[in-house]
Amino acid sequence: MSTGDELRAAVSARRDLGPEFEDAIVESFLDKMGKEVDRRVDERLAAVKGKKRAGNDGQRLALAIVSLALGTLATVAIVVTSREGGALFLVWAGIALVNLIFSRR
Repeated sequence: MSTGDELRAAVSARRDLGPEFEDAIVESFLDKMGKEVDRRVDERLAAVKGKKRAGNDGQRLALAIVSLALGTLATVAIVVTSREGGALFLVWAGIALVNLIFSRR
């Protein structure tokens, strides 16, 4: 039943039952409208959460791809120029740390 139908039913009930039942009719109408508002808000919140989740998944994938690409380039550059394992460890530890921080956000 739509909001307009609910209001028409409440007004009709008020006419049929008289003014002594007006408080109960208004309370019933407001309760139904409150539940309808709650339902609509819940639907909108669920839709927003779904959009945020989809956006976060895309951001995580992009970060993972960029991290692997930059990590691979840094690894190649370090191996070709210096062959130092310490620098290589620092590069990958930094990449892992950035990804970990982003995933917890």
